[in-house]
Amino acid sequence: MTAAELQLPKDELDIVEQWRVESLQRAGYDELSARKLAQRADIDLHTATDLLRAGCSSELALQILL
Repeated sequence: MTAAELQLPKDELDIVEQWRVESLQRAGYDELSARKLAQRADIDLHTATDLLRAGCSSELALQILL
């Protein structure tokens, strides 16, 4: 568990995770991939979206990030 997870109540963590899912989907990840990435607090959201903006396929981006 990360320091950030220890500081936020469970319901707030759920809200943040859902926001991350939605942001990743808007960037171009499918729902399942977005959920996998959103659950990982160690994966930077900007890095995940920048990979797609740079021309990576979502499949390649997942391989890099996971």
